[in-house]
Amino acid sequence: MITISLRPVGRNWGTISFASTLYLCPILDLLLAEIPGEMQAELRLGLQEALVNAAKHGNNLDPGKKVVVRFSLIDDRYWWVISDQGKGFIPECDCEEDPTEYLPPDESENGRGLSILHLIFDQVEWNRRGTELRLCKQLEHKRSRIPLLRN
Repeated sequence: MITISLRPVGRNWGTISFASTLYLCPILDLLLAEIPGEMQAELRLGLQEALVNAAKHGNNLDPGKKVVVRFSLIDDRYWWVISDQGKGFIPECDCEEDPTEYLPPDESENGRGLSILHLIFDQVEWNRRGTELRLCKQLEHKRSRIPLLRN
């Protein structure tokens, strides 16, 4: 079951919670409903990675445990706060300068998610317990197509 609060307005936060599952299409559709089309594909990949990590690695796909996503648009920034009920995760390094530091060896089948998150989002932060992930993406402003006239 999916639980949804009202859509965020101003500085309010919307909330979606769901039982741990990898069937994330309807959740991603809801989270991306208000996102500009040109940003949706990239953010869908990043949010899917974060939600899979919460459900699979955090909650061990236990349907009795929930993933909660709070989301908002604040000052031209999209925010998502993803919480799970797992034991927590703390990244091994603080590789914000070079997201490729998170990449596993080429032969590894898993482990590229942290690099993906750092490449897509402008901010990627965990709480101290490692059960809450905060993601931020700056809204891209289009430059005016009208040239300034000089006299």
